[in-house]
Amino acid sequence: MTTRRYFGTDGIRGRVGDGLITPDFVLKLGWASGRVLGRGGGKILIGKDTRISGYMFESALEAGLVAAGVNIRLLGPMATPGVAYLTRTFRAAAGIVITASHNPYQDNGIKFFSPDGDKLPDAIEAAIEAEIEQPLRTVESAAIGKAKRIDDANGRYIEFCKSTFPASIDLQGLKLVVDCAHGATYQSAPQVFEELGAEVLTLGAEPDGFNINRDVGSTHPQALQRMVVEAGADLGIAFDGDGDRVLMVDGKGQLVDGDRLLYVVTKDRLAEGTMRGEVVGTLMSNLGFEHALRRLGVGFARVKVGDRYIMEHLKRADGILGGEPSGHLICRDRASTGDGIIAALQVLAGLRRLGLSLDEVCAEVESYPQILINVPLHARLDVVGLPAVRAALASAEHALGGRGRILLRPSGTEPLVRVMVEGVDADEVQRVAEQLAGVVREQIADQARG
Repeated sequence: MTTRRYFGTDGIRGRVGDGLITPDFVLKLGWASGRVLGRGGGKILIGKDTRISGYMFESALEAGLVAAGVNIRLLGPMATPGVAYLTRTFRAAAGIVITASHNPYQDNGIKFFSPDGDKLPDAIEAAIEAEIEQPLRTVESAAIGKAKRIDDANGRYIEFCKSTFPASIDLQGLKLVVDCAHGATYQSAPQVFEELGAEVLTLGAEPDGFNINRDVGSTHPQALQRMVVEAGADLGIAFDGDGDRVLMVDGKGQLVDGDRLLYVVTKDRLAEGTMRGEVVGTLMSNLGFEHALRRLGVGFARVKVGDRYIMEHLKRADGILGGEPSGHLICRDRASTGDGIIAALQVLAGLRRLGLSLDEVCAEVESYPQILINVPLHARLDVVGLPAVRAALASAEHALGGRGRILLRPSGTEPLVRVMVEGVDADEVQRVAEQLAGVVREQIADQARG
């Protein structure tokens, strides 16, 4: 397996001004990606979320790409899956999104899409990394690329989202609260649901460059839960900062995670006779979700955490549905990548056709107690490989016996170590998770001192 110096599991991400997330590196990245991705003469699209630093990195990418002789199209603030869609429809050589997804505004990052709207293959990422190591040389003046802004980009994406919703039904009579996390869906999401007939109340739809994901969105759903109950809404829908995740809140104010939303879509596809293949989840997917799928007669496969691994498995097995509890849901029969708006539409369509409320369908999925503790990691460190941590993990697994499972892993997108424990007994799960997380904290502190 090729070792990556710059690319992580989902592009490049970090704190603005530190490490790789600086204007000079992003300019070089633009030039290097232009050299690799623009060799056939195709244009490259650039979108972004609503972070204040997006202006700076958009300019840096633009400068690097045109210096490599590539023509670009600027999309402005747009959901990440919208950039993937437009990359396909513009027949572009690649799409680039400036975003740090669910992270706070102080972070930013760069994601890439292939001409098909997929994540870049490993070989292409490796080629870009190799090009970064070369000195930047601007093409001759006659060959410098040109930049053009696409003014109707969100309008195109809105129409695509609506096209994935069945023409035979609408959302008339449905009262929704839509939480856009002050992020990239603030223009598109409310309009999609309104145009399909719903009454829409908005939350987190006033970005100022600094408030993305702050106390709103799929990572902070408490405000949405309160608003759904206070407004007497039927449902709440929460996106993350770049629009590739979605969670929901039922009419009682209860949070519904990605596992249960995926169950709704699966049940609907079965009823419509369009289900194909097994559902793909990750190591974080709840065991109760797996058991509920089994009762439907649907197979289930687990892969590593990350939507790219879900998509890879779906393609190999010719499946159509996969996702994570965090709300990355892939409906491969509707979109080429995880798309929060399109996933929400598939859930709403399923509820309409099944004639059931969200809480009624979700009652069919018994979620086992699951505790996730995020331990901050301040430096690159293989915590999981430390002898004390390995011993604590073995002890925790022995304590659980066959009554649950443990997942200990570094985050692929944030400086964290994730400690997840799942089991039948909630008190036991809490105790085991806290003990294991305590050892991880101690070892990180010891390494920092030593």
